[in-house]
Amino acid sequence: MTPQHHEIVVIGAGISGAAIANELLSRSQPVCIVDAAPGPASACSSHSYAIAHPHIGRGSPRLLRLTRIAFLLAEARWGKQWNQHGIFQPTKKDKVFNRDELQEYLRSIDIDDKIAKPLDAREAQALLGIEQSGVWLPRGASLSLAEAANDLLQAHEKLTCLWKTRISRLEASDGKWLLFDDAGHQILTSDKVIVAAAMETKSLMASIDVHLPLKPVRGQLSIFSISKNDAWVPRLPKVALSGEGYCLPAEKLADGSYRWIVGSSFDEGEDDLQARNSSDEFNREQAQGLLNYAEGDVASLRANDSFIGVRCVSGDRLPIIGTLTQRPGIFLATALGSRGVLWSALAAKFIVAQVLEDDFALLARLGFTADLVAALAPARFFAGAFATPSALGALASNSKPILPSAPRAK
Repeated sequence: MTPQHHEIVVIGAGISGAAIANELLSRSQPVCIVDAAPGPASACSSHSYAIAHPHIGRGSPRLLRLTRIAFLLAEARWGKQWNQHGIFQPTKKDKVFNRDELQEYLRSIDIDDKIAKPLDAREAQALLGIEQSGVWLPRGASLSLAEAANDLLQAHEKLTCLWKTRISRLEASDGKWLLFDDAGHQILTSDKVIVAAAMETKSLMASIDVHLPLKPVRGQLSIFSISKNDAWVPRLPKVALSGEGYCLPAEKLADGSYRWIVGSSFDEGEDDLQARNSSDEFNREQAQGLLNYAEGDVASLRANDSFIGVRCVSGDRLPIIGTLTQRPGIFLATALGSRGVLWSALAAKFIVAQVLEDDFALLARLGFTADLVAALAPARFFAGAFATPSALGALASNSKPILPSAPRAK
C-alpha cells in the first residue's frame, strides 16, 4: 500500500501539537496529526488543573520576556477554556516586601499593573483574604489542557487525524521525510514534519542522528478533602497561589466540605505514573508554606485523588521551539516543562510562522527579537558542534540552567 503523503505532518496531539495544528488550519493549511493514543491529550496534556501566569521571579531575562509574550498569546488563544480567577504570588519567606522596588522591577520587565500589582499584607487580606504580602496577578488563570486540546482538534475538512499510530523513526529521502511505525512500516511521507511529542521527541530525533538534552520530570498533584469545620477552612484561598508549589482556589462542596488541589512534586529524571504517599506528604508541606500556616495540622488534608504527569525539560530549562536547521523540513516543539499552557500558545504562532515562511513581521510585532528566537532554537544545543552556520548559531543560548526552586520529592 502506498503511504499517505501530507505536506505538513504534526507528530503528537498533546496541547502543543493540537495548538500548532489548529493554527495551521486557521491559515487554511491542510495538516495531518498523528498520535499513538486513541485521541488528543493522552499524556501530560490530560492535565485538568494547569495554571497560567507570566514568570516574574528573578530568572533569566530571556525567560521573563518570553513568558510575558507567551502569557498574552495564551490569554488570547484559550478564551473559552480560560478560567480567570487571578493568581497571588506571596513574598518569599527570606525577602522583605518593598513596594517601590517591586514596582520598578515589574516595569523593567515590561509588566504593567494590569498584569501584576504589588500588595502588602493588609491589602492582600482586604482584597483576597490572604494575610501575606506579594504580587497579585489578576489575569492569571487555570484551564483544562485536555478540554483545550480536544476543542482545537474538532473535525475539519483540512484536518487528517491518525490515532493509535506511533511514529518510531524518521528518514530523509529525495527532499521528503519518511515516517515509520513500530513495526518498521513506512506509513507516511511529508515535506515538513513538526515533532511535538514531549519525551518521545528524544528517540525520534536520535533516529536522524540528532541528540537532544531532554529528560523527564515526574510531578504529582494532590486533591485534598477538608472537613467543613476544620481549622484549615478559614485559611483556604479563594484565588490560586503560586510560589513554592501552587494551588487552585478551594472549592466548597454541597456537604460543606472543601476540595483543594495542591502541587506539585518535582521528581527529576523519573517517569513513574503510580501515585505516591510521599508526594502527597510533600504537597501537604507545600500547602502549609503557600498559606504561611506552619501550625496547620497536615493530617486534616486527606488525599482523595491525584494527578500524575511526566513533564519534559531541556538542559537549560527553556523550551525547544523552532526549525531544526541541521535537518531541513523538521520543526520541534518540545521541553515545555510545567508551562505547557504558555509555551504551546507561543509555539503555535512561532512554528507556523517558520513553516509557512511568511509571517516574521507578525512575530516582530509580538515582541520576538533575534535573541529570543535564538533562546528557543534547537540550534542552541549544537553551536560549535554540528550546527550549520546561521544567525541562530551565533546567538545560541549559553545561559545557566533555570533550576526548580522547590526541593526534590521522592
